Amino acid sequence: MIPKSRLYTLVQSWKNKPFQAVHDTNSPTLGSGTNDAVSLEADALWSKRQSISFEPIFNSSGSKLGGVLFNPLLHAEDSQVLRLFMDGLDAIQYWQSFSKPIPTILPIAAKTLCQPTQVDAISDLILNSRLPVGLVALGIMNLPSAPFWHDYQAGLARLRRIGLMLQLLYFSGSAQEIAHLDEMRFDGVHLSAQQLRTNRLEHQAIADLAIVCKKHHGAIYVGGISLVSDLTAAQTLAATYCYGGLMMPPVSRHQLLQINDSRLAKAIFSVKPQ
Repeated sequence: MIPKSRLYTLVQSWKNKPFQAVHDTNSPTLGSGTNDAVSLEADALWSKRQSISFEPIFNSSGSKLGGVLFNPLLHAEDSQVLRLFMDGLDAIQYWQSFSKPIPTILPIAAKTLCQPTQVDAISDLILNSRLPVGLVALGIMNLPSAPFWHDYQAGLARLRRIGLMLQLLYFSGSAQEIAHLDEMRFDGVHLSAQQLRTNRLEHQAIADLAIVCKKHHGAIYVGGISLVSDLTAAQTLAATYCYGGLMMPPVSRHQLLQINDSRLAKAIFSVKPQ
C-alpha cells in the first residue's frame, strides 16, 4: 500500500478541524484567550473555504463536469490577485488529494501580466504547487492597449512556457483577438449567452473563431447560460463547454467533489421533440 502523503494528512486534519473548533468554542471550560483566538481563527478559515466561489463547467449536454471557473478573481483588486491565486491553487490541490483532478480557470487581468514582479510571483506559485500540467488555466481578461502589448505578450509567453493553459474570457470578435488567439495558440475562448441572444457577434467573427479553435484544438465555452434557449444556441454553435445558472449555480470547493453532471441540462436535452 502506498503511504499517505503529507498533503493527504493535512487535508484530513483540515476536514476534522471545524467540528472540534465548534465544540471548543461552545465549551464552558475554554482555556486561555489564546485558545479562543485559535478556535476563532480555525472557524474563520473553515468558513472561508466553504465560500461559494467555484462555477462548475459542463460539456454542452451537461453529462460531464469539464472544469471550474474561480469567480473571486474576476473582480480582484491588484493587491488581492496573488492571495486569491493562492486560494485557487489550494482548491485544486484539495481536489487532487481526493483523487479528483478538476481543470480550473483562474481569471487574471492582462494588465497584471504587464508587471514582471507579478509574473515572477505567479510563476513561483505555480512551480511550487507542483500541480500536473493541464489542471491550471489562465483566463485572460481585458487585453491591454498598444503601449503595453509587448510587456503583456512577454509575461504571457513566460507563463505559457511553464505549462499554464491559456483561455480568453469576454471574447468580442475583434480582428486583434482572432490574431492573438492564433499567435499564442489559446486553449479556450469564452463567449456569453447574452452575446448569442442579441446577435452581437458577427457571423464572420464566429467563423474565424471556429477556424482558429479547430487549428489549435481549442475549446469554445459559453457562459451565463440561464435559459433553455441559451443551451440550444450553444449547441447550435457547437460549443464544447457551457456554464451558468441553468447548468448549475456556483458551489463551494467541498460541494464540487460531489458533482458529476448537470442533471437539469441532461434532462432538457433528453426530451425528444414530438
